[in-house]
Amino acid sequence: MISAVLSLFTYNQRNQSAMKTLFLGFALLTLTGLAAAQTVKSTRLKGQIVCCEDCWAEADRRTTPFGTAADLAKAANCVANGDPTLLAVMDAAGKTTFYQLEEGKFRKPGKTWLELIGKKVELNGSVRTARKKLIVKIDELNVLGSPGAQDLSAFLGKDAELVLKDMFGVEQRLSSLRGRIVVLNFWATWCGPCKKEMPDLATIQNQYAAFGVQVVGASADTLTEVKAVRQFIKDASINFPIWLGATTGQMAEFGLGPALPATAIIGRDGKLVALFPGVITQEELKKHLDKLIAQANEQAKRDQIALNKTKREMSSVPS
Repeated sequence: MISAVLSLFTYNQRNQSAMKTLFLGFALLTLTGLAAAQTVKSTRLKGQIVCCEDCWAEADRRTTPFGTAADLAKAANCVANGDPTLLAVMDAAGKTTFYQLEEGKFRKPGKTWLELIGKKVELNGSVRTARKKLIVKIDELNVLGSPGAQDLSAFLGKDAELVLKDMFGVEQRLSSLRGRIVVLNFWATWCGPCKKEMPDLATIQNQYAAFGVQVVGASADTLTEVKAVRQFIKDASINFPIWLGATTGQMAEFGLGPALPATAIIGRDGKLVALFPGVITQEELKKHLDKLIAQANEQAKRDQIALNKTKREMSSVPS
């Protein structure tokens, strides 16, 4: 009897020892696997921010750049559906590697990365692999340009003209606003990023109207879509004139497009002062408008001083 008990005790000890060994081995393998999955490598990457792999794969990106108005409209839907935003890095052979974006020291510009989709960027961060996906945690990001971006300086200083119809079908001309500073925004009801900047444009209209600033919205929607435009105006509380039927050809005359949104600032003399492909912020607009207003005030002071001097000189001449 005693011998049987001792044998059973020894057997249990051996089983417990084997189980401990098995458990420790399994734990070691798990930790090793997790460590491999979380391997982090600091790197610098240059590419284009895109909404998803499917949208990128819709065309040969060596010949058809990502970032058209149609691409950006789809991007808004992808983001709304919860698709992770990616950095697409294409090598010389046309092979693309995708990195899922993650906030590090650099924070996304809003609740999502939508504002940056379509932008060509260079970033610094740490890359890790998780669930067979590459993830880049961004510490620094610099925007290099928009798809198909060109040198906009060649357009600055040129006379700006645009002829479109308003909501009632009446022809409107940009040149009729000479004497004012005009913020001309190209947009469309179906453009997701366009909706983001509308509150800022409305604020600019409210705060700067007294300084002779006029915001104008040039929509790619046509008169046949006026019902949708009216609903958009109501939903977005737009407080500035909307003109309809803007084309990519007209945008190109300003050095902008084809992607929406895009914004031009026109000086009081009717010449192009600043151009902004993509979403513009209230801060950017204020910086340029404050500068233009300050320059106008300084010029008015100089003109007044010159006028006063002329009056004094005339009054000192003997009659």
